Amino acid sequence: MSTPLTVFPPDCKLFLLPGCFLVVSPAAEPINYYRKARCIMILSVSNIHKSFNEIPVLKNVSFHIEEYDKTAIVGINGAGKTTLLRIIMGELSADEGIVTVSREKTIGYLSQHGAVSGENTIFDELLSVKKDIIDLEQKMRSIELQMKTASEDTLQHLMNTYASLTHAFESANGYAYRSELTGVLKGLGFEEADFQRSVSTLSGGQKTRVALGKLLLLKPDLIILDEPTNHLDMSSITWLETYLLNYKGAVIIVSHDRYFLDRIANKVIELDNTKATVFSGNYSAYAAKKEMLRTAEYHAYMKQQQEIKHQEEVIEKLRSFNREKSIRRAESRVKMLDKIEVLDKPTEVRADMHLKLEPKFTSGNDVLRVEDLSKSFGSLTLFEHLNFELKKGEHVAIIGDNGTGKTTILKIINELAAPDTGAIHLGSNVAIGYYDQEHHVLHMDKTLFEEISDDYPSLTNTEIRNTLAAFLFTGDDVFKQIKSLSGGERGRVSLAKLMLSEANFLILDEPTNHLDILSKEILEDALNAYTGTVLYVSHDRYFINKTATRILDLDHAVLTNYLGNYEYYLEKKEAQVSVPSDSHSAPAIQSSQTPDTKQNWKAQKEQQAAQRKRENELRKCEEAIEQLEQRNTEIDLLMASPEVCTNVEKLQELSKERETNETNLNELYGKWELLSE
Repeated sequence: MSTPLTVFPPDCKLFLLPGCFLVVSPAAEPINYYRKARCIMILSVSNIHKSFNEIPVLKNVSFHIEEYDKTAIVGINGAGKTTLLRIIMGELSADEGIVTVSREKTIGYLSQHGAVSGENTIFDELLSVKKDIIDLEQKMRSIELQMKTASEDTLQHLMNTYASLTHAFESANGYAYRSELTGVLKGLGFEEADFQRSVSTLSGGQKTRVALGKLLLLKPDLIILDEPTNHLDMSSITWLETYLLNYKGAVIIVSHDRYFLDRIANKVIELDNTKATVFSGNYSAYAAKKEMLRTAEYHAYMKQQQEIKHQEEVIEKLRSFNREKSIRRAESRVKMLDKIEVLDKPTEVRADMHLKLEPKFTSGNDVLRVEDLSKSFGSLTLFEHLNFELKKGEHVAIIGDNGTGKTTILKIINELAAPDTGAIHLGSNVAIGYYDQEHHVLHMDKTLFEEISDDYPSLTNTEIRNTLAAFLFTGDDVFKQIKSLSGGERGRVSLAKLMLSEANFLILDEPTNHLDILSKEILEDALNAYTGTVLYVSHDRYFINKTATRILDLDHAVLTNYLGNYEYYLEKKEAQVSVPSDSHSAPAIQSSQTPDTKQNWKAQKEQQAAQRKRENELRKCEEAIEQLEQRNTEIDLLMASPEVCTNVEKLQELSKERETNETNLNELYGKWELLSE
């Protein structure tokens, strides 16, 4: 970055030199000199072309990555994001173009399905990354033993070697590598009890998290991550965000998690229609700029199309005159048209996929009441004595870490699982539409056409095809079997069935899993326009922020209610952390254990009592500050008086008292600020 802006006289000249600005006065005397921080390029991608079966995926893709860049690569499914990463890593060859990595720079890559294998424990698997440090440590221990019995002749040599090894060990953060490793494992959602589990016993998602941990500990100059948040819960994603933000290298991320990209990225590379465009800023900045560009491109395209149509009509009219002069003029216009560089039609957002959710009939005002709900599996208690209600038109998100029981709550409501205790009460005229993340509502051996026609026999063939076409299934796609579809395609079929259900109470389990960003935005718009009631589980914070009007946070077997979207939830959570004693004072936060009016009244009284207590503490704090400041003034006067300024013992006593007062004042000021907020 350059130094702060300076205004120069209007007659100065500016010369651009490599890495600096040189400002010269009319007398050719340098009056100011700037040097920009030198940005070291780590990766250069130049003119990459790639086709599969003669169908181009990437055309003339070029960009570069510099030190500290945090870059997101975005695009719809099939745009070539993973293909580009594989070309960069040399796993796939480009048809044309060059990928250049700067000398002595290292790259670490975690693919979308990257995972570890073997019989190591989780801890030992990550420990293998620190082999160099472990070897140094062993050499140090060996030399320590040798020094105990060494002669004077060899002792000096051993001490020099030991000093060199110690310096290398300290430089490599050797004294903290085990705590660093533990921090990474805990950040990625592993408990200490998991550390000694064998990697071979882990699920695919857990193995991917171990692979991510190894990559982070390797600390390459450039980290490349393909969908790193797929197997992480919210707290782990938040930890990874903080880690990457503070990472002293460059990062390239492919992700559909827009909230994650908003926090991490300072550069966005969009792959669209085989081309790459680079935008500065995070995802939100990119989305705003992209919309402006798309609008401008569309207007330019439409204007050119109108001009082409006009010229073609003129040509046709001239030819119809059937005269030599008019025919020559027509031919002249044809040549002019041939020279026009026809603009490609811009990709229209959501042009092909339309999702409209509308209840067939209206439910009563009370949609759902959950009373005293508990569920355990063996010795594992998921939750106990949960109580909450849903009213007509509410859009409520259940959030929490993996394994807390969010999906189980939805299954109990849908009677797919039985509670240990408690009851589920549905209101009058409530019709449920269920979206299952594992797609159990789909029949694997049926075709797409059969899946719709068997559940909705009143629909005509044309209506079924139109419904599937709205979710991008056209032509012979409708005769594919469900089991042959990808996760994202199955998700679209489930959404198609949901749309046809005309339910007034939607229950959705991870509805954005396997959807690209475009499809997520379509679903967001549909849910926001939906007049029925929605209850869903999701880890997609951007999606939650856009669609939820209330959040239920399932944490440590307790459900807490937040009356707002995800950003409001974060704000209230941070306030609770910063002032723990006031955790019950936020009026929009309610415990799931207080569903009725009497308990709400009790909570209100507790809030008022907490408020009075805080006001009393604030008053006492102000009085203490005033007393200490007054005493400091008295001390200053005493120390300046003739009878004290010559008394060394008294001066030391007063000075020590004043120093103690200053320490106490600093603490009181901090407490006052906290209470004032």
